[in-house]
Amino acid sequence: MTDVSWAPVPEDSGFGIENLPYGVFTRPGELPRIGVAIGTAVLDLAGLAADGLLEDRRWFAAGSLNGFMAAGRPAWLASRARIIELLTIATYRERVEPHLIPLSQVELVRPVEVADFADFYSSIHHAANVGQIFRPDAIPLTPNWRRLPIAYHGRAGTVYVSGTPIFRPWGQRRDAHDSEPSYGPSQRLDLEAEVGYVVGVPSAPGWPLPTSAFRDHVFGFVLVNDWSARDIQFWESQPLGPFVGKSFATSVSPWVVPVAALEAARVPPPAQDPPVLPYLRCDEPWGLDLTLEIELNGHVIARPPFSSMYWTPPQQLAHATVGGAAVRTGDLFASGTVSGAGRPERGCLLELTWNGLEPLQLPDGTRRAYLQDGDTVTIRAFAPTATGARLAMGEVTGVIHPAPGSPAGTPTPGVA
Repeated sequence: MTDVSWAPVPEDSGFGIENLPYGVFTRPGELPRIGVAIGTAVLDLAGLAADGLLEDRRWFAAGSLNGFMAAGRPAWLASRARIIELLTIATYRERVEPHLIPLSQVELVRPVEVADFADFYSSIHHAANVGQIFRPDAIPLTPNWRRLPIAYHGRAGTVYVSGTPIFRPWGQRRDAHDSEPSYGPSQRLDLEAEVGYVVGVPSAPGWPLPTSAFRDHVFGFVLVNDWSARDIQFWESQPLGPFVGKSFATSVSPWVVPVAALEAARVPPPAQDPPVLPYLRCDEPWGLDLTLEIELNGHVIARPPFSSMYWTPPQQLAHATVGGAAVRTGDLFASGTVSGAGRPERGCLLELTWNGLEPLQLPDGTRRAYLQDGDTVTIRAFAPTATGARLAMGEVTGVIHPAPGSPAGTPTPGVA
């Protein structure tokens, strides 16, 4: 692959020719359609197809990527190769350039019609920290944690694109010192920095997918913020998993980075001990050398490394289907909170503040145990490429709004 595009790409923008993530965009008075990011522009694939420059079987003049994702890996690779040709061969410039639209002139919408959503618990550092916080007198990891990728089923209908307002949820909670539960807006609203992937090609009911089938079924990766109401979550998760504390909102980035774009970022994952069962064995290194960046109100508060994740995406997919559950086009699987070994690498406020006991001191003088109304959270991620450039996965942003129906003047939870 050539690393030179005739299209303008600002240095270190992260959206060079090695990336070419897919998204869905709109402009005033126009229907949504599919494009790819290059530099500070979006390349209109529907327009290219209409001009006969790109094969289109009604994939690109659409409001979601689902039709194209269902077309399968040969179509994905062929379209990617053709887009690279169009953006690197100078003789195409005159015909292609009119289809480049500045990102400042478009609105990015949710790229995928989400069919199902499941969230894993794949970081050993995150799981160990949570265990220490809530079970200080017990072994941090439960006996099953090193033997299978634990997950919960989320709510597909509340997966929102970056920029969608996040309303503080109401719910039932009970603190350790309370004799009875109370009801009201969450007092411990948290972020979770995660990486997700979306399924393109469905599988057959009853037939588990091996780890080797990952590339044939998964279209690409997104950034995820799985917002969590910790007080609601911990009261309701006894003994079953999260429900109201997780179902109110999950944010995803507008760009889907193709699996092919991250091949150069693959690295060996951490050693797994004890050895996994045969259906979870993976013959390829499927750790990903991604560095996440969490920003709260304009201040970077953590940089979690995705390469430290104990369970890999192919193992997650294999476990999700081992019982015979079929995957569908648009299924979203998220990694769970990404955390590293050190405090600056923790991927949520639960860990960063040790459940509020050690509030963050922000550079502007404010402190945070958990999120306050008006807070802005942005998560970004970057990966290396074969040419040494930096690949950006875009960003996922959310602003916290007061709980609907809250009385005027209700104090904002957290530490000012």
